Amino acid sequence: MFHVKLPGQDAMAREADEKLVSRRIKLPKRIVEHPLRQVAKRLLMALFVLFLTVFIVWLDRDGYHDNANESVDLLDCFYYATVTLSTTGYGDIVPHSDSARLINILLITPLRVLFLIILVGTTLEVLTERTREEWRLKRWRKNLREHTVVVGFGTKGRSALQTLLATGLSKEQVVVVDPSAKVIDTANAEGFTGVVGDATRSDVLLRAEVQKARQVVIATQRDDTAVLVTLTARQLNRGAKIVAAVREEENAPLLRQSGADAVITSASAAGRLLGLSVLSPSAGTVMEDLIQQGSGLDLIERPVRKSEVGRSVRDTDDLVVSVLRGHRLLPYDDPHASPLQLTDRLITIVRAVPPTAPRMTPGPAE
Repeated sequence: MFHVKLPGQDAMAREADEKLVSRRIKLPKRIVEHPLRQVAKRLLMALFVLFLTVFIVWLDRDGYHDNANESVDLLDCFYYATVTLSTTGYGDIVPHSDSARLINILLITPLRVLFLIILVGTTLEVLTERTREEWRLKRWRKNLREHTVVVGFGTKGRSALQTLLATGLSKEQVVVVDPSAKVIDTANAEGFTGVVGDATRSDVLLRAEVQKARQVVIATQRDDTAVLVTLTARQLNRGAKIVAAVREEENAPLLRQSGADAVITSASAAGRLLGLSVLSPSAGTVMEDLIQQGSGLDLIERPVRKSEVGRSVRDTDDLVVSVLRGHRLLPYDDPHASPLQLTDRLITIVRAVPPTAPRMTPGPAE
């Protein structure tokens, strides 16, 4: 018997740190140096500015006056450079010659400004990071539409994304939703925008802009979770294409009733492929090649070309497997499949386009 869980059951099983960051959008991070390396680099720059100032003052030490003993030694140069760069300025050591004052104007003052910039650079970066991220998030929301939402970034979700990327989908048009913050960090590292949270909640899917999505891929680990995600996604977006995966074949009808356009039974599909490979290893290899986009043979759907209208299925340039006419899927040997009509779509087997060559995406019928 199929049991539907409540939306909050997954949240009870999460770790405490993931609860704190739930339902948060995480854009792909730019490549940034390790914090310790950044601090070390800033420290070296500050020390370089300090020693450069000491060297400049030492070269013109006769142009400086010390109120304590009138002469300026190396220690006095370090002391003057320190209080000057830190803008403390006690006034006990001052430049009195014209050359020393000119050097202070032209060199020491710019070095002081540079020294302060280096010291407060880390603080300024922290203060501006949130503003910069909010600006990126607003721009992302404004430009995002007709994208793909992938719920679950496990083996199934990754494989589905690899296939979509092989057909020309850009990473900027993908939003990954997963309850694990660590999983979303992994998705960010691969260049995908991520939303941390329970996809059975409408506010989480709204953060993923599912209402503007063109297609939704549901690859959760549990079938009951997939049902709830499908119901929520269909409620928020009536026109999106929703494809869901389930483990048990008996749960597939419930997914379709919930609003999924296509349901893939992962356990049964893997079992059938195993059985086919036992009977014929070569046939199993061909089937695995067909479902792996971008290499060998690809199984694609395309519109009928004007030059193919009125012709038989066998007379087309590609190897046609099925003809999609309206909501009917006709096998290639069905007598009603031929002649082809302008509104038909063909399921064909073609040679995969090499990665170096531009991939032709199916457009409107010629």
